[in-house]
Amino acid sequence: MEFRSFIAGRFVDGGRPVVNENPSDLSQPVGMAYELDAAAVHAAVDAAAAAAPAWAASSPQQRFDVLDRIGSEILARRDELGRLLASEEGKTLPEAIGEVGRAGQIFKFFAGEALRQGGQLVDSVRPGVHAEVVREPLGVVGLITPWNFPIAIPAWKVAPALAHGNTVVLKPADKVPGSAWALAEIISRSGLPAGVFNLVLARGSVAGPVLVERPEVQAISFTGSEAVGRRLAADCGPRLKKLQLEMGSKNPLLVLDDADLDQAVNCAIQGAFYSTGQRCTASSRLIVTAGVAAAFRERLVAATQALRVGHALESQTQIGPIADAGQVASVEGDLRQALDEGARLLCGGERLRRDTEGHFMAPVLLEGAGPEARINRVEVFGPLATLSVVADYEAGLALVNDSAYGLAAGVCTRSLKHAEDFRRRAQAGLVMVNLPTAGVDYHVPFGGRKGSSYGPREQGAAAAEFYTTVKTCYIQP
Repeated sequence: MEFRSFIAGRFVDGGRPVVNENPSDLSQPVGMAYELDAAAVHAAVDAAAAAAPAWAASSPQQRFDVLDRIGSEILARRDELGRLLASEEGKTLPEAIGEVGRAGQIFKFFAGEALRQGGQLVDSVRPGVHAEVVREPLGVVGLITPWNFPIAIPAWKVAPALAHGNTVVLKPADKVPGSAWALAEIISRSGLPAGVFNLVLARGSVAGPVLVERPEVQAISFTGSEAVGRRLAADCGPRLKKLQLEMGSKNPLLVLDDADLDQAVNCAIQGAFYSTGQRCTASSRLIVTAGVAAAFRERLVAATQALRVGHALESQTQIGPIADAGQVASVEGDLRQALDEGARLLCGGERLRRDTEGHFMAPVLLEGAGPEARINRVEVFGPLATLSVVADYEAGLALVNDSAYGLAAGVCTRSLKHAEDFRRRAQAGLVMVNLPTAGVDYHVPFGGRKGSSYGPREQGAAAAEFYTTVKTCYIQP
């Protein structure tokens, strides 16, 4: 397959060919992507700027119809698109099909949001004067998306941007051009006017500066590493460019003495290792109180060792491959440093041989790393979790909050008192009780605190806060 950029209503020829690797089978590439230069990114911004006035003036019905058609086709093709996604990203086929389904649902939700947009009409404090408060589109928005959710995250940025009347330049991650191309191909048949949506397959070092520097780009929404997010903040700040950042995480799951241990182990396994641990909401810090530590550890190690690692498309696989060789090297480097700093290996860490050559690794459990150890401070983004034992709930909660990040936090308990206290005191944007930290709904806000997020929340009705600007109009009849 060939994956090309989509600019001004057409797919673009040319570009530098780059093999789209299959992490489950390195001998069977997914296809060929064609990366463009800065001139093409400028052309995409030009197209979006030219299309912005007409799309901003489009009717709610027109926006609904387009977004609903996109969502319907995604859902109708979820099995086909799921295979493409699993092949290029490495998550298991059921997970990939589920992600595609979520992308379709996101477009349909924001189709409805296009019809639900409203404002306020109130009396002024001045007699005889009325005040009207409305939301208006920003104009051109740049969207930069990661590789770990290659269709869901583009969907939850593109759909609200279009629903609220903006035009879009989407720059997806280099590792996963196929899913972004498939989304563009569906959008190309949706009835969306030329230039309203543009896809640029280009290196981040090429596309990023264009999106930052062009004044026509009114806002940038980015999901990725904290380092890149901070650079964007430094570059966008002096330009007064609106910015939304979803960055790093180091999510804790706290298991209390009164927890249902089978449920707690399931939460830990799913949160830490499903999607190969390559989720910003993954449970990378497992914290257990002393009264059940031995029993929890025994069950957790057994469940981790029982996980079936293999080709993403094979039906028995529970954990797919790591995304690429660079990510494997990064996880192995973090593991070696953790062991050098005194952590104990409970299980996993070895590369696995399968029928196909791929980036397979046995999920890793470590214990004994202190709170200040690097492995408990930085995001690994792979199938690796640490286990820490604490004396009681208060000590556990203190460790939960001892992080530079604050995206997701979970607790397993049968105590309503502790569940409610945790909900209030956990320093995270997402809190789960007796659920894996990974797994969120599309119709409610998504985002974190501290070093995890910056700017307005994503998803649900909260998305309007980023993708619109507020205008207040005073009227004297």
